[in-house]
Amino acid sequence: MESVLKQSRRIVVKVGSSLVTNQGQGLDHVALAHWAGQIVKLKKIGKEVVLVSSGAIAEGMQRLKWKKRPHAVHELQAAAAVGQMGLVQAYETCFRKHELHSAQVLLTHEDLSDRKRYLNARSTLATLLNLNVIPIINENDTVATDEIRFGDNDTLGALVTNLIEADVLVILTDQQGLFTADPRKDAQAKLVEQAKAGDPDIERMAGGAGSEIGRGGMLTKVLAAKRAARSGAHTVIASGREADVLIRLARGEAIGTQLLAETMMLAARKQWLADHLQIRGNVTLDEGAVEALAVGGKSLLPVGVIDVRGNFERGEVVGCLDPQGREIARGLVNYSATETRRILRRASDEIENLLGYIGEPELIHRDNLVLL
Repeated sequence: MESVLKQSRRIVVKVGSSLVTNQGQGLDHVALAHWAGQIVKLKKIGKEVVLVSSGAIAEGMQRLKWKKRPHAVHELQAAAAVGQMGLVQAYETCFRKHELHSAQVLLTHEDLSDRKRYLNARSTLATLLNLNVIPIINENDTVATDEIRFGDNDTLGALVTNLIEADVLVILTDQQGLFTADPRKDAQAKLVEQAKAGDPDIERMAGGAGSEIGRGGMLTKVLAAKRAARSGAHTVIASGREADVLIRLARGEAIGTQLLAETMMLAARKQWLADHLQIRGNVTLDEGAVEALAVGGKSLLPVGVIDVRGNFERGEVVGCLDPQGREIARGLVNYSATETRRILRRASDEIENLLGYIGEPELIHRDNLVLL
């Protein structure tokens, strides 16, 4: 069995608190340098890496000289605000030694449930990767409440995986992976080397809701794998205590537990666009644009649009019609209906003059478009 990382290009790496702190007593700077060094090596072999890192609250507690983790939400938020300064500063120092920049990205559930903010976050992360910057993501604990919290960085890692259409989510923890039973209680427990993401049996192995091991965190990892699989991404759950674990995984070594997505990413995205999102409007294309989409696999540019119907907003799904009114494609639009009416039949380099800003040169990017 070979690790799914070997053939993967875009990877989300989630490191838990136990791997970046000294038993919860602030940041472990040696460990952070270790993770940064491995990520740099991954980049050198052609991988794109986004890091989801815990540790802000533990660092904030140390800076505030708090001995016990508080229960009050406002105190946790204050600790996170103080600790984020140290966390990002530490990572930036580590990556600067390798002549790379890092960027802090704080997210809440609302950011990813709102379509406009979802697209803004997606565009920002894509731009950072293109600029060779390492995005470091954490939940925005300073403003999150119980209603909008992701609840754990495993879930956040899965949502980011879907957001940027990563190939693999790597969840690094202080456990070797998923076992058939709790290895602390059952000497016969065996490591699950590979399974299907979303398999109910796997969730039972992880402890099930309300069990001791479930509260310990393995269940959240298994459920994160299930969520990541919706966009066709595989998940690896492995021990961050393994030497050079990321490098070895990238070389193909099977470490920990692989939870595989049943659906390839392209098929999953097509299903999402074609079947599960409601169309908010239509744009009618000229023959040249129809050929560019259907034959050339190109993005849809404003110049190829001859009519707009509906009242859609940026980030909503619109149908693409040929001159005879037949729907040939649908996708996520980068401009509202009002804006599209102002820029249709115009070249992309005119968008800024017409609207006062330019979001994207395409009306619908080919990555967000599916032919029907």
